[in-house]
Amino acid sequence: MQPRETYEQFERQLLCPEACLSSETKGRERPTEPCALRTEFQRDRDKIIHCNSFRRLKLKTQVFLTPEGDHYRTRLTHTLEVGQIARTIARAMRLNEDLTEAIAMGHDLGHTPFGHAGERALDRINPAGFKHYEQGVRVVSLIENGGKGLNLTYEVRDGILKHTNMLADTKEGIVVRFADVIAYLNHDIDDAIRAGILSESDLPSDITDVLGHSKSERITTLVTDLVNNGVGAMKMSPEIDKAYIDLKEFMFENVYRNPTCKAEESKTYSMLDGLYTYYSADIDRLPQLYRDLSERYGIETAVCDYIAGMSDKYAVARFIDIYVPAAWHIS
Repeated sequence: MQPRETYEQFERQLLCPEACLSSETKGRERPTEPCALRTEFQRDRDKIIHCNSFRRLKLKTQVFLTPEGDHYRTRLTHTLEVGQIARTIARAMRLNEDLTEAIAMGHDLGHTPFGHAGERALDRINPAGFKHYEQGVRVVSLIENGGKGLNLTYEVRDGILKHTNMLADTKEGIVVRFADVIAYLNHDIDDAIRAGILSESDLPSDITDVLGHSKSERITTLVTDLVNNGVGAMKMSPEIDKAYIDLKEFMFENVYRNPTCKAEESKTYSMLDGLYTYYSADIDRLPQLYRDLSERYGIETAVCDYIAGMSDKYAVARFIDIYVPAAWHIS
């Protein structure tokens, strides 16, 4: 047998009944010849990791806009942490690690520059609205690979679409949804402490006494509880779940809505609104790929596609090029 076939047989023997087998995928939008070495979900993971949108995540905001310092999370490091937590859960539950990792690596490809502030800006500006998880599916289906898309399997696209506020069709997709929140709550605490917005002692004791007094302890508690409740339940026990929800509420109140964190958001809105106005006024200002997309989906959507794909640094540079007068020199 080919290595792929051997591994598919291994999946059938090892994985739990609720796992999604790579040999039973619902397939791709465009059928392709199987790879001799890799399963379908391995191929999807590799396609995502090698695509342009994945690389741009390293220059996209997680929470803190353009922070000074090398150790704050970016959208890329967040993605890697989600992947690590998701794989730990999937392996412990005997789910499909390759599918889980592929969804995790792709779950934030649709995020805008400047994090959720950028997402809110485009949602206000675009008449059709904007959601990063819907944009993620557009990225992998219509934008990447010169407009050909990555041609991912149904299960990976479903996991990307539903990682925020819907239940995915696979257990692996549900795992990524949990891993996403577990990752960002805990690494955002870490970054907020680094930024001087929080100290560990600020976290309510009724939360830390249940979940733990460090990032590592809290992640271990949440992951272990989820695994111990089983793949059939796919939920946390009541005491852990209450502390988990309370921690989310604490973070929204004290970090995500903190005036220090949000101080620059109005500039983000102005910048993205300026870029949207500029490109919407003349379709020829867009790169060819997005001009082609405008013919199929309308100029408003194509402009949002272009802006959403920008890194923070590139969005700032384009805004300066367009709206800030260049210095004049006497030759």
